[in-house]
Amino acid sequence: MLEEVEKEKISGFRVTEHIYVPKHEILSEEEAQELLKRIHATPEQLPYIRASDPVVRELGAKPGQILKITRRSETAGEAVYYRYVVE
Repeated sequence: MLEEVEKEKISGFRVTEHIYVPKHEILSEEEAQELLKRIHATPEQLPYIRASDPVVRELGAKPGQILKITRRSETAGEAVYYRYVVE
């Protein structure tokens, strides 16, 4: 798997720069706790995203972290989603 990441770096292709890939951010521990408190949930209740996902690998997110995904929407302007990184 590390080999694949190295190949991607060498090729210069960055998944996060693709036009159809929405903005992904890793929440800090404080931001994650605030989010979970605000929505009255545990991390396991959030939708999952695998650690092997190309965007997750590029960001360097680890299992147990929460990602904030911001998508453009014609009707809502911006839509924010959260995903829990799992193995």
